Amino acid sequence: MKTISTNKAPAAIGPYSQGKIVGNLVFFSGQIALDPASGEVKGTTIEEQTACICENIGALLAEAGCTYDNVVKTTCFLAEMSDFAAFNEVYANYFTSKPARSCVAVKALPKNVLAEIEVIAELI
Repeated sequence: MKTISTNKAPAAIGPYSQGKIVGNLVFFSGQIALDPASGEVKGTTIEEQTACICENIGALLAEAGCTYDNVVKTTCFLAEMSDFAAFNEVYANYFTSKPARSCVAVKALPKNVLAEIEVIAELI
């Protein structure tokens, strides 16, 4: 098992790593809309926060030698299911290969963000 870590994505805000490689899969911890440099929430709308999350995921994928096309599965968490359509519009720009996905609404997310995405990808 190998740990993935990059300063181009936000540092973990708890006792976990950004990602782990096991075999030919990489499992990334859920990403929220944090600026990698400051650690502060970036964006106030679901669209802004989703774009930030996806950019952070892109940095993690690159660190592991992958792209969005290598993503096998995402799990998406929304603070409000009413944001589903707007979230999907931004998400679709990044995950063009349409990986398998679950998307649920939750009561609350860390730092009161609007969304979180976790990813499993296949190494190339």
